[in-house]
Amino acid sequence: MQTSLPAEETMYNALLQKDSSFEGIFVVGVKTTGIFCRPTCSARKPKRQNVEFFSSSREALLRGYRACKVCNPLAYHGESPGWLKPLLQEIETSPEAKLTDRELRQRGFEPHRIRRWFQKEHGLTFHGYLRTLRMSKAFGQIREGEQVTHATFDAGYESLSGFAETFKKATGLTPRESRHSNLVTVTRILTPLGPMLAGATTEGICLLEFVDRRMLETQLQRLSKRLRAQILPGTNSHFGPLQTQLSEYFDRARQVFDLPLVISGTEFQETVWRELQTIPFGQTRSYRDQAAGIGKPKAVRAVARANGDNRIAIIIPCHRVIGSNGKPVGYGGGVWRKRYLLNLERNGG
Repeated sequence: MQTSLPAEETMYNALLQKDSSFEGIFVVGVKTTGIFCRPTCSARKPKRQNVEFFSSSREALLRGYRACKVCNPLAYHGESPGWLKPLLQEIETSPEAKLTDRELRQRGFEPHRIRRWFQKEHGLTFHGYLRTLRMSKAFGQIREGEQVTHATFDAGYESLSGFAETFKKATGLTPRESRHSNLVTVTRILTPLGPMLAGATTEGICLLEFVDRRMLETQLQRLSKRLRAQILPGTNSHFGPLQTQLSEYFDRARQVFDLPLVISGTEFQETVWRELQTIPFGQTRSYRDQAAGIGKPKAVRAVARANGDNRIAIIIPCHRVIGSNGKPVGYGGGVWRKRYLLNLERNGG
């Protein structure tokens, strides 16, 4: 079922004008060629009666369309638009900045346009996102032993009480309580199959899920409980290598990931997840083979459930486990993504 889309005439006009502000809002299928494109595709524009609109590449693929080779709509869709990148770079380096609507306009940005993008991509207003970034940074500083007073002023607050109130709303803890809690920082990683949510502690990567997975909220709750951690947007030293290695993987230049992982589950789940990591690149196993591999040949359904509970997609390759009939089934990110990954690995290397 499609999510809400703008009016079709609005989308067609955006297509004619190659309006980049509609990137990530829709893709367009061209009935006469069987391909689908981004709103900004430079190819010759089709007639109105020859197009139909979809809210995602997935929907277009399921309707039998192929990705356009000119605009490559599968390449990192969800990427932030060019007009917004200068602002994103500014707040990443200086999250303590408190930018008013007036200051945004002075920089050449329309506040309502920024607000709409942040609501769509992060479920927060722009100012709410800034507050969360500041609290994430402060959490890490306090956790590492910095004085609450220093973290307060570094976050741009002049009042300890104001900082403490905002901190507790964001994390559920007082600043002093946070010294004894762990922190999982999360960020979006772009891939050809859509954005993924990555999470990491100081020890390593603990989460990698497609952002449209229905179980994502449940997985975040389980992760928080397992690690006794608060989850906040922010930066982490593991995100750079993760982005690099994922890009290499999708470019068919990497077969094995070399990243520290934080795996947290039941004893049975962790056994299943370790076994998944033994499946070679480009190969598959059945759920029955997977159960036999851990010495529990009758636990096929339990193995399938544990595969579904894997929180680190692609790196812990649950996509390499298929049905006994040889067909790809049962993937939290969607069977269409499972097919893509298996085809990439069979043709890669």
